[in-house]
Amino acid sequence: MSDAVTRRRRDPETRRREIVAAAAELIVEVGVGALTHRMIAARAGVPLGATTQYFATLDELRSEALRHLVSDVDARMDGIRSVFAARGAIPAVIAELIVQGLADARAMEADRAVVTAAVNDPQLRELARRWSAQMAGFLSADYGPERATAAAIFIDGVLWHSRINDEPLSGAFIESALAAILGESIRPSSVSD
Repeated sequence: MSDAVTRRRRDPETRRREIVAAAAELIVEVGVGALTHRMIAARAGVPLGATTQYFATLDELRSEALRHLVSDVDARMDGIRSVFAARGAIPAVIAELIVQGLADARAMEADRAVVTAAVNDPQLRELARRWSAQMAGFLSADYGPERATAAAIFIDGVLWHSRINDEPLSGAFIESALAAILGESIRPSSVSD
């Protein structure tokens, strides 16, 4: 038996994390509803029975995988907070971050998977709402709660628009719309289209 296999058997927490990570990858690729124990085991490189050894039900495993994806989104929100602290939460910067986010296919699929699952899962719904509330919170000090909330709703809409349309919105359009929502005059933009 190889050292890697021996270590894996002796470290059940590592195996559990591998199963969760595999399930999260599959949720992004095929969606929550298509997930099976067999698919997860194959992706994680574990015996089929390992998924039920660590998780009582497929629903429990799905929930854990979705929470794994949530932690990725939380990390991106921390990054946004840092950019706003360094550069300001102005429409040009917000639009630039949105355009960058839209270019990250994996992040977009992860967001879609979590938000879609949140429609039917109250716990995930609360987490998904938290992201919009965080975005509004980032903007409230400069623009007030109503404009900040409107901007957060617009950003959510931009993300969904990008999922159902073949032609993405331009950075200039996003910046202009955000400026209107936030009551800012348009400044020369550095956002690429």
